Amino acid sequence: MKGTLYIVSTPIGNLEDITLRALRVLKEVDVIAAEDTRHSLKLLNHYGISKPLISFWREREKLKSADVLERLYSGQSVALISDAGTPGISDPGAVLIKKAIAENIQVVSIPGPSALISALSLSGLPTEEFTFIGFLPSKKSQRQKVLKDLCLEPRTLILFEAPHRITDTLKDMEEIFVERKAAVIKEISKIHEGVLRGSISEIRSKLEKTKIAGEYVIILEGKSEGKRITTKDILLEIHSLMKKGLKRKEAVKKIADAYKLSKKELYDKSLREYLDFSNSSQ
Repeated sequence: MKGTLYIVSTPIGNLEDITLRALRVLKEVDVIAAEDTRHSLKLLNHYGISKPLISFWREREKLKSADVLERLYSGQSVALISDAGTPGISDPGAVLIKKAIAENIQVVSIPGPSALISALSLSGLPTEEFTFIGFLPSKKSQRQKVLKDLCLEPRTLILFEAPHRITDTLKDMEEIFVERKAAVIKEISKIHEGVLRGSISEIRSKLEKTKIAGEYVIILEGKSEGKRITTKDILLEIHSLMKKGLKRKEAVKKIADAYKLSKKELYDKSLREYLDFSNSSQ
């Protein structure tokens, strides 16, 4: 009989933020697959849990998945944990989970703390609909491309960011999203937890006066519907995207998709506006 793979959520900071069910499962399984065994030992030792550990950090995930699957096939139960939060969500684990499902191995989720949900609840921004992005690319050009692709998203955006990139990311956001409302939350549930709210430029200014350290979650207001959109407004949005580096065809496609308009008609109007402007300036 095959064993069971448990996806166990662990504290994102405060060790008290763990469920009774998670503790029971960690005590009952045969083995624990941990992102970083040294890090996880702090939690396990705190609760007096002693189990065989498998190192499951990202670079070895594919290799170690075979070992874990073999144990599951032999009937052993395995708890999969990451350093913080839920495995597979911007953390190792997705590869193993996918393989276990493909092999018809029972997979059980043990829910718990979530940095993105905790940050969203603290932000003061709309919570009805949101889009989770995870970590942005570290390279500036790639990061800016992703942000430009998100500039028309009407839902609240949630992103993770590392301390050494938080300032550069906010600079890019200020350029692309201008003065949208945002919230930046650091070190959720830890001693130095902090929340900054306001426009992107206001948050950047406040952040410069604080010690930058720890993990950050950025919550960003989605594009507002606001007033009735006119053809002039739409053409200005196309022009704005082109100024940020998009080609006319790409900018037109993005706006046409956002407002459900004809790409050909919008392209022709955009081009006609450009020609009219060029002729009038001569």
